[in-house]
Amino acid sequence: MDTPSLLIGCAAGFSGDRIDAAGPVVDTLIARLEAGPSGRRAFLIFETLAERTLALAQLRRRADPEAGYEPLLDAMLRPVLVRCLQHGIRIVSNFGAANPRAAARLIAQMARELGAKPPRIAVVEGDDLSSPEHLALLREQLGARMDGIRIVSANAYIGAEPIAAALDAGAQIVVCGRVADPSLTVGPAMSHFGWPRDDWAKLGRATMAGHLLECGAQVCGGYFADPGYKDVPGLEAVGFPIAEIDADGGCIIGKSDGTGGLVTEATVKEQLLYEVHDPGAYLTPDVVADISEAAVHALGRDRVALRGVKGHSRPSHYKVNVCHEGGWLAEGEISYAGPRAESRARLAAEVLRKRLSGLQLRVDLIGAVSVLGDDAGRTLAATADAGGRDVRLRVAAAHDDRAQAERLAREVMALYTCGPAGGGGVRTALTPRLNTISCLLPRDAVTVRHVFIEEATS
Repeated sequence: MDTPSLLIGCAAGFSGDRIDAAGPVVDTLIARLEAGPSGRRAFLIFETLAERTLALAQLRRRADPEAGYEPLLDAMLRPVLVRCLQHGIRIVSNFGAANPRAAARLIAQMARELGAKPPRIAVVEGDDLSSPEHLALLREQLGARMDGIRIVSANAYIGAEPIAAALDAGAQIVVCGRVADPSLTVGPAMSHFGWPRDDWAKLGRATMAGHLLECGAQVCGGYFADPGYKDVPGLEAVGFPIAEIDADGGCIIGKSDGTGGLVTEATVKEQLLYEVHDPGAYLTPDVVADISEAAVHALGRDRVALRGVKGHSRPSHYKVNVCHEGGWLAEGEISYAGPRAESRARLAAEVLRKRLSGLQLRVDLIGAVSVLGDDAGRTLAATADAGGRDVRLRVAAAHDDRAQAERLAREVMALYTCGPAGGGGVRTALTPRLNTISCLLPRDAVTVRHVFIEEATS
């Protein structure tokens, strides 16, 4: 008897995504479970992690040992947790960030507060490589690039196997740190269909299904929208995606019912190619996916099938990102309006350049030259004053010494009365910078596992 298809809905595409996305996704999953064949399963995933957000989470954990997971975890999960548990919808996410065990404890507490039966919560571990032993291995790979840096985090992009193992062991909720984004989908598929870890064709297809899901509303028209060129209805209530995956790994992408946005061949193609440097070799820790012969076909409104994906044997190494302290970023803004506003903004920038000797300034004239500018200022210098009447000057500088960076904020503030005329609305900020270096480590140097939270705390 064939295994029924698998439903996976995604309710977040990054840390800071909308907290009300999960409700419509869960409603839709429940409706499809009730209307579908017996034995069908559904999962809810949240993708909330990126390179910088993980390093920031490590900084939060330094300040508070019980912090370091996704800050919006409670707000995202609490409204749907009980319904997911009642209807057998299992949850997989990387919202554990730098502290998956603390995230799991929070979810267990949340369930108690909501009066739910205690769920079985597993934590995936092994991505954190900040131990002295691992740092020594990283030094062998990175050499002089490790000299003199103050490391904030070191994490490997691990894959779907420990997620699948946790689900096979009965986990209702799996909390991960740095797993590869598509692995949040591949793990449930491996568990549901019983795929071996070397069935490259099926893993390749499931990986691209996960790739379509991982950015949340992006595949449902969010980042796609461009008025008059690529119109998207109901963008204020854009839906989040749901994939139906079959036993061979093929998928149909749709979205939550009763929401805005749209899923079309065009939205799917854009997301399919997102961050893919080589269509024939999309590298993940689970498989090397190949979309060089992939095709998408609309099956009806907001239903698009992806076919033709292939897979090749997975890489022998894990990618590792090492984040380290990178000094300070100072920013300051001031607005000029009315006749000759752009000229006054340019003059203010010149004043700052002369007063802030020793700092390399990035200057933008928001409303005139900004997004298409460059750090060296060549674009600004080559662009004539267009007589803009509504211009906001933004200046930024990076420096290892906090005191040097702080000079910028003081000088921007002084423009109020030191001129030029008519400046207002000053805003300044000073932010610690994080830099990243990357390398590869052999798979056997990274030990991955899952542990159930009740076992971890006993």
